[in-house]
Amino acid sequence: MIGGLLGLAQSGLLFIEPERAHEVSLRALERGVYVPAKPDDPRLRQTVFGLDFPNPVGMAAGFDKDARVPGALLSLGFGFTEIGTVTPLPQPGNPAPRIFRLIRERGVINRLGFNSGGHAAAHARLAGRQLGLIGVNVGANKDSADPIQDYVLGLRAFADVADFFTINISSPNTPGLRDLQTPDRLDTLLRRVLAERDGVAAAGHPRRPVLVKLAPDLHDGDLPLIASALMAHAVDGAILTNTTIARDGVPHSAYRGEAGGLSGRPLFQRATRMLARIYRLTDGNLPLIGVGGVDSGEAALAKIRAGASLVQLYTGLIYEGPGLIAAIKRTLLGQMQKDGTPTLAALRGQHAALWAEMPA
Repeated sequence: MIGGLLGLAQSGLLFIEPERAHEVSLRALERGVYVPAKPDDPRLRQTVFGLDFPNPVGMAAGFDKDARVPGALLSLGFGFTEIGTVTPLPQPGNPAPRIFRLIRERGVINRLGFNSGGHAAAHARLAGRQLGLIGVNVGANKDSADPIQDYVLGLRAFADVADFFTINISSPNTPGLRDLQTPDRLDTLLRRVLAERDGVAAAGHPRRPVLVKLAPDLHDGDLPLIASALMAHAVDGAILTNTTIARDGVPHSAYRGEAGGLSGRPLFQRATRMLARIYRLTDGNLPLIGVGGVDSGEAALAKIRAGASLVQLYTGLIYEGPGLIAAIKRTLLGQMQKDGTPTLAALRGQHAALWAEMPA
């Protein structure tokens, strides 16, 4: 749900049932009902995992699941966008209602369950794609006999149209999916997925970066082994984090008992702490995308200072509207000017030690 047509984030759409509001937003973007962003300040440009990003602000997976509006999102001012999560076969996801707005807390709980039109439908839309950076977030079907093979099929299906891939093993809404984050299963997953990536590259396709999206609820004791696996397999980057199953950030919400993943402002501290810990465990050598609670320029700046090279958002737009994109860019440029640095790289990791030591 982009938070309101033409920036009216907290008016009409917040009075509409969440999934219907989401569909209204998608249709508006499909019809060109938005104001294109101004060209980016060149100081925001950077190269990360071999790709040239015009600015560091990306649309997270979950909004444009079936690749309906990637061009429109890029025109809104995002430096990149990520479609999906898309599964090999179409599936409806979990029964409705399955999205709940926590307006007072500026959060959302969802248990969508990888509702997807499948690889073929998304690929057909991306085949006519415009210029700009588009990632494909791939997942496994709920009833898959071999979930790891579903990720392999994702790389195979989109090798000719994706700029990068995200391996989503951290959604809480597909039973057993998060088990793929355990060090032994992660090792098997990465070996098979990266072998497929190298195989399609050998067949003539570009060698696409592969990122892994992790949960904010991992045990601290597992993080060193997970970080070691990411580095040992030479993964191109990681996305920190997906939604949380914890509810300590919303103690008074009427929806705190709903199953699903919590996103938005209540996730910010937990996700940023995890980001900083992975940054430190990899000695800053693994490019990271920070996501979770980015609803202001200050929140985006905190992610970069915790170790992110890029940031993504989704829930923040529900409440702040598309003007949030430009606000983040202004904050980052203002901090760069204040610090006297010509690039964003100088801000990265400044506060990683502080964030990593925060309580869970």
